[in-house]
Formats: sequence, structure tokens, C-alpha cells
Amino acid sequence: MSEGVIFRKGKKVILRPIEKRDMHKLVIWLNDPEITGFLKRRFPLSMIEESEWISNQHKRVEGDVTLAVRKINGPLIGTIGLHRINWVHGHATTGTIIGEKKYWSDGYGTDAKMLLLDFAFNELGLRKIYSRVLAFNGRSIRYSEKCGYKKEACLKEHHLLHGEYHDEIIMSVFKKDWTPLWQQYKKI
Repeated sequence: MSEGVIFRKGKKVILRPIEKRDMHKLVIWLNDPEITGFLKRRFPLSMIEESEWISNQHKRVEGDVTLAVRKINGPLIGTIGLHRINWVHGHATTGTIIGEKKYWSDGYGTDAKMLLLDFAFNELGLRKIYSRVLAFNGRSIRYSEKCGYKKEACLKEHHLLHGEYHDEIIMSVFKKDWTPLWQQYKKI
């Protein structure tokens, strides 16, 4: 399989811009309750809506970037983004979806996140990245911790899912704490 466009290449994944050809998989993932149960998304997503979103990616302001996550020499497996970049305060939030379930808990999200953090810290000059994780999403908490994130706050009973309220955890990583992990990542 041809590598095609590469924005960042890690040990397991390639990050690249999202393209129209990704639309079908994105719509499937964003309508799958097993995936959206970890997100704040509740309403169905149509091909038309996703097509418009992809078409408008070139118009986005420099405060948001969403990238495709592709397995090296393999298929599209998810997306990852850097959102709400605040240039004054030097922080942003991230979000990741590994939509291909057979790649869950196998280090693909960690590899993608390390690449995104390198871009955020070493190219954009940000100092802090945070993420919001539903407390029952142990997989997301563990991979965030592998990337240096620490629990910063808990929003009690903040998210309604299947008739029950769940805590939402705010996790963050500072560049100074992440840099040694990046040095170690590059050596492996």
C-alpha cells in the first residue's frame, strides 16, 4: 500500500489530512453506539453532514486541526485532533477516535497522541494540552497517562449516558513533563 500524504509518521501510525475518501468510515464510526458511548456525540450523522464538514476543513481557523490516523502500510483506523487552540494562554484540547475496534488497546492511540503532542509542543509552541475523558473509559485514561497526562479535575455526574450520569475527568500534560517521554519514545 502506498503511504500517500504523510503529515507525521510514528512507529505504528501515520497522521495525514482527512480526505473525502475517509467519509464512509467516519460516518460508520460516528454512528456506532459502542464508539459514540465514549464521546459526547448523540445525534446521528449523515453522509451529507460529514461531506460538508470534510469540504470545509480548508476554511478552519488556526485553532483547530483534525487528522486521519492510518496504520503504517495499512488502513485508516481513526482520527485525532487538536482543538480550541488558545494562543494567548498556550493550551489546547485533544480528542481521539480509534474507530477500527480491532486496533483498540494495541498502542495505536498512544503512538498517534505522541505525534500530535510533538506537533503541539515543539512546532506550535503550546505549553499545556488537556483532554476530557469519561471516568468509565479506562482505555482512554491509560493511554493518556502513557503520554504523560495527569488527572487534573473531576466533574461529578457530568455526562448522561443510557439514563445514568457519569463523571468526566479532565486530564492534562505540560510540555516540561512530556518532553522526557518524547525523548524516550524517539529512542525505542
